[in-house]
Amino acid sequence: MTDTNQKQLGNTLWKIADDLRGAMNADDFRDYMLSFLFLRYLSDNYETAAKKELGKDYPRIPKRVSPTDSASTKGALVAEKPESYDRLVPLAFKDISEFEKQMRRKVHYVIKPEHLWSSIANMARTQNSELLNTLQAGFKYIETESFESTFQGLFSEINLGSDKLGKKYEDRNAKLCTVIQKIAEGLQDFSTDIDALGDAYEYLIGQFAAGSGKKAGEFYTPQQISDILSTIVTLDSQEPKTGKKDRLASVLDFACGSGSLLLNVRKRMGSRGIGKISGQEKNITTYNLARMNMLLHGVKDSEFEIFHGDTLLNEWELFRDLNPAKKPLFDAVVANPPFSYRWEPTDALADDVRFKSYGLAPKSAADFAFLLHGFHYLKDEGVMAIILPHGVLFRGGAEERIRTKLLKDGHIDTVIGLPANLFYSTGIPVCILVLKKCKKPDDVLFINASEHFIKGKRQNQLTEEHIAKIIETYQFRKEEARYSRRVDMAEIEKNDFNLNISRYISTAVGEEEIDLAANHKLLVNLEKEISTATAKHNKFLKELGLPPLP
Repeated sequence: MTDTNQKQLGNTLWKIADDLRGAMNADDFRDYMLSFLFLRYLSDNYETAAKKELGKDYPRIPKRVSPTDSASTKGALVAEKPESYDRLVPLAFKDISEFEKQMRRKVHYVIKPEHLWSSIANMARTQNSELLNTLQAGFKYIETESFESTFQGLFSEINLGSDKLGKKYEDRNAKLCTVIQKIAEGLQDFSTDIDALGDAYEYLIGQFAAGSGKKAGEFYTPQQISDILSTIVTLDSQEPKTGKKDRLASVLDFACGSGSLLLNVRKRMGSRGIGKISGQEKNITTYNLARMNMLLHGVKDSEFEIFHGDTLLNEWELFRDLNPAKKPLFDAVVANPPFSYRWEPTDALADDVRFKSYGLAPKSAADFAFLLHGFHYLKDEGVMAIILPHGVLFRGGAEERIRTKLLKDGHIDTVIGLPANLFYSTGIPVCILVLKKCKKPDDVLFINASEHFIKGKRQNQLTEEHIAKIIETYQFRKEEARYSRRVDMAEIEKNDFNLNISRYISTAVGEEEIDLAANHKLLVNLEKEISTATAKHNKFLKELGLPPLP
């Protein structure tokens, strides 16, 4: 699918969402829209796998409606109903349970024929009064009969009985019929392979984020910032000649939201260039969104693990083994945690292995707590890139102590200042900190990209050129007046380990030097011109009998 068609598909689906959600909150409607798109993907993938298993015994499924079909043909095709597996499966398997057992081995989930998208879309088209109940049963069946680790509770936050869809069952059912029918019609004119549906899913997440205001920060990292972080951790900056790393065995995002940042890293490495993707998310709705996002982008459930839990409390058992030899370590860590999040640091956390060497972040801002969590699980040769508010660069107290130790230990590699108003959730300027446990240069690279952007109506934008300049400057540690500078530790120590970018890169525009001799000559010439022009004008006035100018 071309980029143009992918964008058209995204725009088509967004228009459907915008037209149909009515007074419903964008966050609420997002969950319905994305879940239905996900069901379409699951159905297509399942049917493909079932065809391979059943061969000639595969039940007759009506062909997809083509945009070139006549209206009467379209009506006839979508009105057909697929025959049940229950009658045909025994030709290849002993019974339906044996078939589903095989499908669990192949795709790790199961869907009944009546729950497939083709059947659901047909029910929507015919305004079937049982659509809502069928959807509920279908979602529950997928959750309970599929691989528990990936599919359990996947649709738990999709409330089909919500009053937001309608006060009565009939109203809710009618609303769902309309939404699903419009989605089915919107999809039929486009290729719906994994890449196309995945890109459409990402596009819709971004569009819903734009309408969510501050809530967008809970699940979405703007694509332009995601591009910078994902590129940084996939570059071997210590050996610039080698360019990209060949493979990342593991990558972690401990505040993963919808998983877009992790998927961006995977996209840059290629599907075979990355081993295991790990993410953690506290918000249950966003956690489910991330799991759907992974699967919709073709990431096998054996290739990723998303955990629902509190990162600061370290609720993931995988990370809580006190045996250093069993501690999970990652080649890359990326994160966009909530800015200046208020938390409750306890005495127990003071002895936590993640914070013990550096101390606890203050109650008013957990920024360094998030940073230290990710850094603790970074491999010695790994790279960590995290987005944080500028306050972490200069605030005093506990944050100053943590910052100072990180600098003295040689772990802060690069500080990148970004423009204000890049996020939907906040207008404050942010920075990217790049950390390494074994960095080679004994200095810190400062990049001031805060003045390099395109001003937008709602959010400012970084162009491809802006992003490329940041990456090139980082990779080759280039220095440029008023933009980037390598600063040795002695100078940073003189500044009391304050990392405020303006202390090291001057953005002031120098006053233009005045050439007194040249200015004097110019004034003399101007006076001569004025004198000549005045004399000529007075000559005309005299001819007219008028008094001359003084």
